[in-house]
Amino acid sequence: MAVVGDEPGVEQGRWTLRERAVWYEARDAMMLLRDVLMAAGLAKDFPYLRADLNAFGLGIVELGRTTPHAAARVAELMTLGLLTGSPSVADSPDVEAREGTEPAGEES
Repeated sequence: MAVVGDEPGVEQGRWTLRERAVWYEARDAMMLLRDVLMAAGLAKDFPYLRADLNAFGLGIVELGRTTPHAAARVAELMTLGLLTGSPSVADSPDVEAREGTEPAGEES
């Protein structure tokens, strides 16, 4: 977040266009992962899943802590996907429809 202020020592947070784009990219990736975790019955195993920006303005998808069982299940699903040569989730129609969307009232 860029820091701006009219007076010395007064900070106001304001999103730059670049930061907004990076955050939306992280959010979209998190939503894809959330959808897959829900389909796999693992939604409750990743309660800390979220999108954010770090202090350097880089988009972050945080998975948080999970159980050993959930981690093993994710590894199984990833292995299965690699073995079957499944197409990328990013190529799905849902992702294309979601790209570039922002919450109501937000402007780029």
